Order: sequence, then C-alpha cells, then structure tokens
Amino acid sequence: MLLNPLYYTEQHLAFAESVRRFTEKEITPFINEWDEAETFPRELYKKAADIGLLGVGFDENYGGIAGTDAFYTLLASVELAKCASGGLAASLLSHTIGTPPIQHFAQEEVKAEVLPKILSGEKISALAITEPSGGSDVAALKTKAVRDGDDYIVSGEKTFITSGIRADYYSVAVRTDPDAKGANGISMLLIDAHSEGITKSKLDKMGWWASDTAHLHFDKVRVPAKNLLGAENMGFFVIMNNFNMERFFLAASSYGYALVCYEEALDWAKQRQTFGKRLVDHQVVRHKLVDMATRLTSTRALLEDTAYRLGKPELQGNELIAQICMLKNVATQTMQFCADAAVQTLGGMGFMRGMKSERIYREVKVNMIGGGAEEIMKDLASRQLGY
Repeated sequence: MLLNPLYYTEQHLAFAESVRRFTEKEITPFINEWDEAETFPRELYKKAADIGLLGVGFDENYGGIAGTDAFYTLLASVELAKCASGGLAASLLSHTIGTPPIQHFAQEEVKAEVLPKILSGEKISALAITEPSGGSDVAALKTKAVRDGDDYIVSGEKTFITSGIRADYYSVAVRTDPDAKGANGISMLLIDAHSEGITKSKLDKMGWWASDTAHLHFDKVRVPAKNLLGAENMGFFVIMNNFNMERFFLAASSYGYALVCYEEALDWAKQRQTFGKRLVDHQVVRHKLVDMATRLTSTRALLEDTAYRLGKPELQGNELIAQICMLKNVATQTMQFCADAAVQTLGGMGFMRGMKSERIYREVKVNMIGGGAEEIMKDLASRQLGY
C-alpha cells in the first residue's frame, strides 16, 4: 500500500525501514518455533529497545524517542505485523499500555527509577485492569487497596493480563473507596510484580500463543503509597486516558494483519493453478481480492486521518474519541474479513499451521474484544456523539 506523502516525513520512513529490518532479521525466521513454544526470548526486548521501538511515544528524558507521533505507532504496528504473530507483538509491546500511566501520573521519583529500565528493555511492564467478574465493565472492578500507613494493602484478582507472568511491573486498577459506586473510588497503583503475595497462573488461548497471558491473584500485597498513579480515587480518569492509544494501536495492528492476509492470498492466487489457469485468472477470486483491497484502503485512510487528529490538540475531544472507537471496529472487521477471505483463497493450505493467514485467522477475535469489545465501542461512540 502506498504511503500518503502528506502525512509522512523522511524520519517516519527511516523508522519504518528500521522496524522492517528488525522484524525480518530478529523475528520472522523464528516466529513459527516461538509460537509453537508459546514464548519468545526475553532478550528481544533489548533488541527492540536498541532500534527505538520501545521508546515511541515516551519522554526522551527517560529513554523515549523525541517527536514520535501516532504515525510512528502506525508504521511500527504495520511492519511488526509482517511476522504474522499478534501474540509476539502484544507481549513485546505490552509496555505501550502498561507504561503510559507511569509516565503521565507517577511521582517524579518513581518515573526516574522505573521508566529507563522499561524503555531500555531491561524490565517489562504490563497493565492489569480486567477482572474475572467485570470484563469490559471497568467500573465494576473489585480488587481493593486499603491504606495502611505509608503503604496500600492490595487484595483481589486480575485476568487476561498480557505479559502477566514475565512482567516486572504492573499498573493496576484498584478500588480505594469501598463505599463509592461505579467509576468513583477507583485508583491506579504501580506494583512490583515480584512482590510477596502475588500468584500468577498461565492462561491457554485460541490464538496469541507467543503471548504471555496470565491470571493474577493479589493476597494482601503491600505497595508503597508513593506508587499511586494520579490522585487517590481518580484512577478512572487515568484508565480512560490510556484507552485512546491502546485502541489506536489495536486498530493499526489489525490493519497490518489484514494486509499480510491479503498479500499471502494474492501471492498464492498468482501461483496456484486450477482448471487449467491461475486462481487469479478466475473472476470470482479477483473480486474477492478487490474486496479485501477495498477494505484495506478505506481502513488505512481512517487510520491516517485519526493519527493526524491525534497530533492536533485543537481537533481532539468527544468526536475524536468516537472516531477511535469506530476506527477500532472498522479495522478489526477488516482483519476478520481479510483473514477469512485469505484462508478461503488458500484452500487446504490455509488450514495448515505455519501459514500466516492461518495464525492470523485464530487471532481475529482477540483484537475485536481486547481494549473494548465491538459492542462497547459502539455504545461509547454513541455517547460521545451525544445520542
């Protein structure tokens, strides 16, 4: 797909090229093996940090990369998607959802101690919001934190936590006011993942095999009060502040995986012979490919418009939040359509392990559910638009 020169600078393109080379050299040759093993080497975080991948969107004072806007996130997501493993990308970049609450809301002392370690790939960060009883209903969370002198005592459970086993830090949503209802009385805490009282259980999944996903149990875990992220009982604002870029990243990644499916199907259609001619010479197959390309083109346009708006404070507000919700749904539906169309075009080969489209097909639903399910996105968009 051609890049719109109105949006991209030479710096954007150079960065995309570095992520492309990183993916081709450090990930793609090993991804089938890692996916089957349901893990990948921890040193990959350091290698990703060395090319600036972990620093996108973060303060250069702590090891981030200066001047990286949403287009860097878009380009990185698309290039990383070429390895066709959402699980690897989700875990390798789990800091993109676990670390923003630290950067934006932690005390300076905590930032200085934690952020450089994460952005250099030395430590791993994860976000712990979802609970077994709540799912997308963040306001219904039950994990509680009780103040005890200079500490909080945390008890409760979190589930579906990306990088939950190997993470060194969790940004955790807790209820600090047990009498408050809904979104009120919620706070965010930074918790050392190696603290006494934390039990971690690996979760087995339909897709995202290379991703470390866990259920966490907190049993009277002692957390320094200085690790409060933002003001006490104002954690819902911290959580909502985090969602925009998480959803944009999911949308960009979904577009990337859809593009991989399209390219694999197109390549196969040009080579595969049926009934005396190539697949692509059959009108029905050409139409399927055009349907895929049409959805990809429209999704890319919405992605780029959203990335542009994310960089313009004057264009931000309720309408942008609604657009991000719609973008996530559009992008994940494009991924779903292209994955299905690719497997259908590949035929029996599309059902074989090791094919990119096969793996992506299994990973469609997690993108459609993660960061807010389709139904949640539609409802949130409608409220932002005033109806």
